[in-house]
Amino acid sequence: MFDLRQLKCFVAVGEELHFGRAAKRMYMTQPPLSRQIQLLEHELEIQLLVRTNRSVKLTVAGSAFLQEARQLLALAENAASSAQRIATGQSGLINLGFTGGSSYSFLPRMLASTNASLNNIDIVLHEMMTRSLVEALHAHAIDISLLRLTSQPIDLEFACVAREPLMLAVPSGHRLATGRTPTLKDLSAEPFITFHPIDGRYFFELIDRIFRNAAVPHNVVQRVGQIHSILALVSAGQGVALVPESARALQFKGTVMRTMNMEPVFGELFLAWKPNNLNPALTPFRKHVLKQFAIGSGVDSQRL
Repeated sequence: MFDLRQLKCFVAVGEELHFGRAAKRMYMTQPPLSRQIQLLEHELEIQLLVRTNRSVKLTVAGSAFLQEARQLLALAENAASSAQRIATGQSGLINLGFTGGSSYSFLPRMLASTNASLNNIDIVLHEMMTRSLVEALHAHAIDISLLRLTSQPIDLEFACVAREPLMLAVPSGHRLATGRTPTLKDLSAEPFITFHPIDGRYFFELIDRIFRNAAVPHNVVQRVGQIHSILALVSAGQGVALVPESARALQFKGTVMRTMNMEPVFGELFLAWKPNNLNPALTPFRKHVLKQFAIGSGVDSQRL
């Protein structure tokens, strides 16, 4: 089978139609150049050039093969460049996990930033619950993830990339929908909708801790896993709820979002990855996201 060296020699001769100029272009002498052309013709079992003492011409087959040879060389060059970019992380594929709540505000902003600065890296999105995201990171099913952390996960590295206050969601027309800023004590007599202790563990524990620290009871009537499900119940008049500020982006009809008069409490979103992940694209992706969005140094220093 012919090789790329033979193709390069043929393209040089085919374009120059002169062995001397082609040999100079290839940084070689004429005899080895002629030998490469002969080997190529022997391999193809066709004559590519008509040689005389005064001229070199392409045969009909040689003229057609010249176009194919150019394309083959271009493909080989592009393949090598692509492999080099992938090896250095300049291009590639990232499997990005995320929680549903992160898609309301932060994820779109992050993707807009990475798409603008890392346009040679393709991103495949995977929506899961936090516990599934941690498992997927350990199994290398995803490369990096946006998730909520209640404790430091084993064998993962992470950084806080977003922090948002909690807000009160109440039905339109509710007594707390207008007037003075509500307090936790205002919620003690209200049917309260909160997060599921497993599927929504992060916000379940955060909200439960808020009430316990304030020594205020709350009457839980429903526990669900997703923010949009909580807002749907609130809009149906089933109760009130504390949700992260990003839930405002959902613009749920029949629901009013209000700030709370209480000690500041923030829900946090973390970028997490497994340090032994060998995907070359992970390092530039992670560095870019952290440069643009990192606001914390770990779980313990940022928790309530």
